[in-house]
Amino acid sequence: MPTRSSTSAGAPAASRTIVFSHANSYPAGTYRLLFEHWRAAGWRVEAVETLGHDARYPVTTNWPRLVEQLAAFVDGLGVARPVLVGHSLGGLLSLMLASQRPDIPRALVMLDSPVFSGWRARSLQALKASRWIERLPPGKISRRRRYQWPTREAVHAHFAGKSVFARWDPRVLADYVQAGFVERDGHLTLAFTREVETRIYNTLPHQLGELLHRHPLKCPVSFIAGTQSIEMRQGGVAGVRALARDHLVWMEGTHLYPMEKPDETARLVLDQIKKISA
Repeated sequence: MPTRSSTSAGAPAASRTIVFSHANSYPAGTYRLLFEHWRAAGWRVEAVETLGHDARYPVTTNWPRLVEQLAAFVDGLGVARPVLVGHSLGGLLSLMLASQRPDIPRALVMLDSPVFSGWRARSLQALKASRWIERLPPGKISRRRRYQWPTREAVHAHFAGKSVFARWDPRVLADYVQAGFVERDGHLTLAFTREVETRIYNTLPHQLGELLHRHPLKCPVSFIAGTQSIEMRQGGVAGVRALARDHLVWMEGTHLYPMEKPDETARLVLDQIKKISA
């Protein structure tokens, strides 16, 4: 069965369930503060801890097997009509699942997921076909990412010294240090391997427009975008506006605003769920 991150073990099946899907390279445990907010509000929260690491669901172009992994996970929960919430990678997987399996979601909330459409989608397809995408960031960077440290203290010092992570809420960084690294052969290594991370970047979905034309969404959608998100600029806003319509809202921060402002993010997600699924 898919790996599960849950703090509601043994809870009965209920419609007040959020199924959360994480961003590329950040295991679900990184989002502990969001989950605690949602549970305090009466929601059951479930998540695959590390997407893309189950050999039954390999990372291939446009991520069809990852969608299967998420579908199998949700089916295994035995809950009725959960709300799907996903950050970046997780939002795109939740979107594709909602399109292909309209029986599953009651609503969908996407957190800064780059939705490539129009000429941007065609450009992405060409980059993938030519394999030029492998020479570009972020995949070029993740392929060579440092993956091994002697202690958790060393892990924390390494990431705390980086400008991207300096914006994070310190509690989230602490959670990432715990959830994102595992002991192997006397060292701490990335729980989310750089090989899987890189494959995910290099196989970004370019077919979302075609998919949604064939399988229009049956559930309401909200999209929360970061005001300083480079990923939003890369993916464009047109596809997002078509999806969320009147439920596109903005959060101050970068693509990683859930890590920068976890409390505000958690509250805004609950507010959007209330608005679109009332």
